[in-house]
Amino acid sequence: MLEKIKATASFIKKRFNTNPEIGIILGTGLGGLVNEIDIIDYIPYKEIPDFPVSTVDGHAGRLISGRMGNKEIIAMQGRFHFYEGYSMKEVIFPVRVLKFLGISNLIVSNASGGLNPDWHVGDIVLISDHINFFPEHPLYGKNDEELGPRFPDMSKIYDERLRNKAKLIALEHNIPVREGVYVGVQGPTFETPAEYKMFRILGGDIVGMSTIPEVIAARHLGLRIFGISIITDSGVPGEIVEISHDEVQKVAMKAEPKMTLIMKNLIETI
Repeated sequence: MLEKIKATASFIKKRFNTNPEIGIILGTGLGGLVNEIDIIDYIPYKEIPDFPVSTVDGHAGRLISGRMGNKEIIAMQGRFHFYEGYSMKEVIFPVRVLKFLGISNLIVSNASGGLNPDWHVGDIVLISDHINFFPEHPLYGKNDEELGPRFPDMSKIYDERLRNKAKLIALEHNIPVREGVYVGVQGPTFETPAEYKMFRILGGDIVGMSTIPEVIAARHLGLRIFGISIITDSGVPGEIVEISHDEVQKVAMKAEPKMTLIMKNLIETI
């Protein structure tokens, strides 16, 4: 695995000739940040050795090298999910490659279902913690000390300083933001009313099918992490309606400009 990571990172370095300090993973319907990037080059995932390929609508499937303000960044326009049939090692492989490209900060975005009854569809949530309901742990198996410790600490996964900066940026631009706990599940089915209720009782504010594997891998690698989500459907009792992936994408794209503004300004402060 380590040899594959290094070989893939070497391939990308030769192509991009860059030293990014920030990595970005853009979720379902949230690729608009790309319009704010001064793109230098990009590679379709299918051309990158050992890289998975996005199979879900709303995930463009390309790795982008560019600049935002005075920062060199590398962005994944589209991610990989456990429910697509990829192993956990494949899901987190790109995060490990980003680390070996030189990043020290990882920004992740996603679309999620709302659990908190005081929140609404379209709200932006800064992720402060998570609950892992994936059936397999991304660090399961033999540990390589070159990637990180056998037992990584998870007491402060999402960087509080980055979150506080994001809150200030949102306040300056009159953008309401929430702050809460993300529950990660395998999918690909949307949750049942009873499951929504259970996740809320357990302390979740939002729920989705991504992010946590990548974040655990990033934490293992020692990266600073900022997570942000858009609530695209409600799991609150009395508000649950039949939902489709197309509707999730539409809501995400509608709220996305506000999220993009926060992320763009945050990146310039790192």
